[in-house]
Amino acid sequence: MQQPRFLLILFPIILFSACSSDETTRKQPNVVFILADDFGAYDISSMGSTYYETPYIDQIALNGTIFTRGYAGSRVCSPSRATIMTGQFTARHGITDWIGAKSGEAWRSHNRHDRLLPAEYQHQLPADDHVLPEVMKANGYKTFFAGKWHLGNEGSYPEDHGFDINRGGWEKGSPMGGYFSPWDNPKLENTTPGENLSMRLGQETANFIAQHKDSTFFAYLSFYAVHSPIQTTKEKWKKYRDKAIEMGVDSMGFKMERVLPIRVNQDNPVYAGLVEAMDDAIGVVLDALKEHGVDDNTIVIFTSDNGGVASGDAFSTSNAPLRGGKGYQWEGGIREPYFIYVPWLDEVKQVHVPVTGADFFPTILDLCGIAQQPEQHSDGVSLKPLLEGVQIADRPLFWHYPHYGNQGGNPSSIIQKGGFKLIHYWEDGSNELYDINKDGAEENDLSGEFPDKVSALEKELLDWLSSVGAQYPEKDPAYDEMKAAERKAYVLNELLPRLERQRLEMLSEDYSPNDNWWGSLVND
Repeated sequence: MQQPRFLLILFPIILFSACSSDETTRKQPNVVFILADDFGAYDISSMGSTYYETPYIDQIALNGTIFTRGYAGSRVCSPSRATIMTGQFTARHGITDWIGAKSGEAWRSHNRHDRLLPAEYQHQLPADDHVLPEVMKANGYKTFFAGKWHLGNEGSYPEDHGFDINRGGWEKGSPMGGYFSPWDNPKLENTTPGENLSMRLGQETANFIAQHKDSTFFAYLSFYAVHSPIQTTKEKWKKYRDKAIEMGVDSMGFKMERVLPIRVNQDNPVYAGLVEAMDDAIGVVLDALKEHGVDDNTIVIFTSDNGGVASGDAFSTSNAPLRGGKGYQWEGGIREPYFIYVPWLDEVKQVHVPVTGADFFPTILDLCGIAQQPEQHSDGVSLKPLLEGVQIADRPLFWHYPHYGNQGGNPSSIIQKGGFKLIHYWEDGSNELYDINKDGAEENDLSGEFPDKVSALEKELLDWLSSVGAQYPEKDPAYDEMKAAERKAYVLNELLPRLERQRLEMLSEDYSPNDNWWGSLVND
């Protein structure tokens, strides 16, 4: 199976309507922020995937600016989402793991037999922070949220943090009940049996646009897709099953990473159908902007909260040529699709400067003519100069994940600066060093070749973590090396072969997950 590579697909671009460049006569712009869940940097056709089909996401990318070095705030969801909301790196805001993950001695209940006890972390968005939707609302915007929240329990829902309207946001991080109605979500009523969740969220957003087209709005569409459980219709499964067969199915679909098997090809027809359904829903939103005549004054942003799930969960996709995926410390875990479309700017088409989820907050304020909030978005910077072709100062970027994930990543912290990326591992204090400009696949660890660079970056990383009061994992005195070895043998001898069998079953001609394809056939 051909691996995805960064590539601008040459097809006719559907242009958004142009508008006057005179910013003094244009009304304050609207903003539509679209956040996918667990969606990889190369899960998009305009970024080089030959398997997934994403024409509406492509439309945003190819009409706007593609940040080729766009990063999420974390390798898992809740921390990244909090980084977008606060404009702060994870060690500063304190939500360093997905909310609900076990920490401390409770981690032992997973029977993972790891060397460390994961650090404690904050379990909701800080109430004292003046987060992005609150700032937008205070500046006259009608604010709307649809989809996945996962930033706190009741009392810390979207409506508690500046959103006027909430459709589907609560504490759960996965689509409870699945992607077809009836789902289990107290914030999103069931109306039509078999209705697709992604399409419903897109339609709710389109309805909001229609109702508020004459005002100024900030719409935040946060899909549950493409988080597990992965589900699609029989029709979409067949489309992508046939496509995989036509492209050629490799005999081996997985290889071993350090802890778990990892998917090496994009050939999962159920996941591909889930991707297309999300893209269809984005099309509904883009069409609504045009239909109601606000497309020429609406900023559209698309990104994801972490890399595609190549290990763990549903083992759904491959992030090649990047190493790793969701939960991993390598580029596949944190590099994201990162697109910004501003209709009135003659935008730079590609930007190769490293940017992060913390930058959305100040960038949106800058583009909307709202005063910056430097005490709040203290780690983010406005990307407006980059959109206009002006460089910004080089700066260090930091990631802190003192936890074990479900996907095989290790407790570690990262600094990226001057083209180099240092990963500091908390199990043993070791470091890896990569020249990301030359080695995006992280195949060549340069730590032995450049010890002075390692020392300088490690010191800067540790000093910064200390300055923001970061929490750290601790050694587990009950660690059992023999039990850890037994688990590793299970992964290699039982889990890996089972994943290969399941992959081929999903590509078989008579594959059927159940009698009604997760309820999607209710209305057939």
